[in-house]
Amino acid sequence: MNSVITKAEIISSLIWKFLERIGTQGINFIVQIILARLLDPEDFGLVSVITIFVSFANILVQSGFNTSLIQKSKIKEIDYSTVFYFSFFIAAILYVLLFLLAPVIAMFYEQPQLTSILRVLSVTLFIGANSIQIAVISRNMQFKKLFYSSFLATLISGFIAILLAFSSLGVWALVIQQISYQFLVTFIMLFTVQWKPRIVFSYKRLKLLFNYGWKILATHLLSNIFLNIRSLIIGKLYSAETLGFYNRGMIIPSVLVSNIDGSIQSVMLPSYSSQQENKEIVKKMVRRSIMTSSFIVFPMMVGLAAVAEPFVSLILTDKWLQAVPFLQIYCFIFALMPIHTANLQAIKALGYSGTVLKLEIIKKAMDILILLITIPEGIYAIAIGELISSLISTLINSYPNNKYLRYSFKEQWIDVLPSLLLSLVMGIIVYSITFIGYNKLLTIIVQILIGVIVYITLALVFKIESFYFLLNSLRGTFKNKDRY
Repeated sequence: MNSVITKAEIISSLIWKFLERIGTQGINFIVQIILARLLDPEDFGLVSVITIFVSFANILVQSGFNTSLIQKSKIKEIDYSTVFYFSFFIAAILYVLLFLLAPVIAMFYEQPQLTSILRVLSVTLFIGANSIQIAVISRNMQFKKLFYSSFLATLISGFIAILLAFSSLGVWALVIQQISYQFLVTFIMLFTVQWKPRIVFSYKRLKLLFNYGWKILATHLLSNIFLNIRSLIIGKLYSAETLGFYNRGMIIPSVLVSNIDGSIQSVMLPSYSSQQENKEIVKKMVRRSIMTSSFIVFPMMVGLAAVAEPFVSLILTDKWLQAVPFLQIYCFIFALMPIHTANLQAIKALGYSGTVLKLEIIKKAMDILILLITIPEGIYAIAIGELISSLISTLINSYPNNKYLRYSFKEQWIDVLPSLLLSLVMGIIVYSITFIGYNKLLTIIVQILIGVIVYITLALVFKIESFYFLLNSLRGTFKNKDRY
């Protein structure tokens, strides 16, 4: 970064990033509810299998360059075009590979229609400008532009998917939704982001960026494999319908957490990077990130776990009730995300991409062991095993920052403990309302209202610092020009 990013710029960017995530995910959440009512769990199971292969290929397309373009303190114009053309070249190779392997994958899962679905959905690999545009936006803290493109793309693609679902096109409604979203968001950013590829290429600059990026690539590959390995195993050992229940239970808390924690961490990576020479300031920023994210995420996840059954029954209908146990387990898994991401983003921003890769290898070795133990015990044991793995990973991810930032695992948990305790108390009260016997709609309304009132009241009574920080930040968003 060429200049230090101010506190006002960070908070302004956070607000726009929140709006982008909440707006797009809010629309997408409504769309998914409508689609879940119109389509069968098996349709979602089929798409979740294919999405795993496409997302894996997308990581290879980006090759860690996106993070390199954001993290490096000085970037030249030629770097963007070089990464763009290289990514497009990799996309072409991977598309041909997936096209040829599609029948083999379909045969393995004994689902013939997977062949055509994979071949069509893999077209998204060619929309390579997207990651470059996002890197430009992130470096310049212009998240307002990302809000416009993502919001419009989500709205239009969701409308298209609903029309196709009403037309009884089944799984293809979900496929076309993903393709149209990727195309639209990239197309809109062609007009909002001041970057276009030039006819230039530098092998030297590519190599320089890749020296940092390959470790991030390897990390993302490992993370993606193990993020989805359970879905791959469930898709093979169980039916597509069961995978649909599992996937839906995971997606709902994932969407909510990505709105909050994803927004914060997207802004914090360039913010950390701008201060990478001053580790004391980076520590304060990481600490603030963990505390603020946890204060918001913990009650959301505990509350969602408490209202899971009436929520699923009312919103998705009773045909999705088998997703409830998975939803509750994943609420606690995603509640830990602020601790994971803040630590990893700080390590990346400081330039220790090799450390991130080593951590990923250690975590995945542990994950394999836990997975092997839980597979024979059934599908619920597999999900609980992931929760155990996530808990242990909070220790692993925080360990390097004890050295780099003098911010230990113990300190981090002391910082988030007040929010955790308040959330658990709130969750017990909210869950107890289920036994009163109201109808489903009234039960959820009462649970949400009581949950919000209890949590805010406890935050005021115990003077939780994160609560007052959020209030003060919102009041002075565009007034405070101080730097961290």
